Amino acid sequence: MNRQRIGVTDWAIAVGVAAVLLFAGLRQQGPTQLDPLGYALLVGGGLALAWGRRAPVAVLAVTAVCALGHQVIGFDAPAVAYLFAVYATVRAGHRVVAVAVSVIMPGAVTLALLASPHDLAVGEAFTRTRDVLQLAWLIAAGAAGEALRQAERRADEAERTREETARRRADEERLHIARELHDSLTHQISVIKVQAEVAVHLAGRRGEQVPEALLVIREAGREAARELRATLEALRDDDKNPPRGLADVPELVRRARSPGLDARLTVEGHRTDVPAAVDRTAYRIVQESLTNVARHAAATTASVRIDHRPDALVIRVDDDGGARPDTVPVPGVGLLGMRERVTALGGRLRAEPRPEGGFTVRAELPVERTP
Repeated sequence: MNRQRIGVTDWAIAVGVAAVLLFAGLRQQGPTQLDPLGYALLVGGGLALAWGRRAPVAVLAVTAVCALGHQVIGFDAPAVAYLFAVYATVRAGHRVVAVAVSVIMPGAVTLALLASPHDLAVGEAFTRTRDVLQLAWLIAAGAAGEALRQAERRADEAERTREETARRRADEERLHIARELHDSLTHQISVIKVQAEVAVHLAGRRGEQVPEALLVIREAGREAARELRATLEALRDDDKNPPRGLADVPELVRRARSPGLDARLTVEGHRTDVPAAVDRTAYRIVQESLTNVARHAAATTASVRIDHRPDALVIRVDDDGGARPDTVPVPGVGLLGMRERVTALGGRLRAEPRPEGGFTVRAELPVERTP
């Protein structure tokens, strides 16, 4: 349903047409000879045009009835309001309705003239019908409405094309930035990974025990390189290296374990397929939460709980770190990124200190089940 508002221009046109018709009626018939119903039909047909953009088909019907009513009463007034209504109906895209009503109107006007008090012959009624409808103007009104409709459609198409071009350019720029970022980070991570590999190798040759932290650094470097490649391939719409998801969470938790941190995973509920966006977001939440535990929490234990519910996927990561209930956490880039991902999916995220100490991250992601 068309919900366009009735603007000042709409009212100006409607009042103007009504005034012209009323003036023509008073000039031709005189104020004492015109039936009150004639006044109502003249003014009503003109004022109905105010709703021409909101309800064009209804206005077309109203103006047609008013035009026929003029003739039945015996007032020979041109169907000016009807011409405006034809223009508005065609412009709104209801060409078939406008053509159908306009084909019927000549016959209806002729019958109305024959039923009027003028007592006209059939031939004269046909002649007056041509004057009432102004067939040339009727065709012009329909043509003008169609021409403007086509122009508006071309303008909308041009605007849509510009928007698509802008989106494509934005996507290309994002891909360019991703490539630049990938190259820069890959270089730095490669240096870290190579240095860790060399340190592990030298320790092995010397017969020394390799520190656990060094092995973690080496593994983290390898994983970061894989993540960067997967992210860039995803931006290229290449499925050779699909993004990580729930299936990779056990490995993520295993890598988070260290001599000073006991990380455990618990999966509840009946696991079913979830949307790809939810799958990726769940992995990122666990990844970022465990990263924060390792960097900032000074925790000895971390628990990851994934609960598959009928209408949602709930992820909760708890640690026993140094966060206290009376401290206000400062949201970093990682936490803000998690919140944006969850909000984009229509979910909820809670990240705050626990009453018993430590920190908790709880995300609830809605899941639409397919029957």
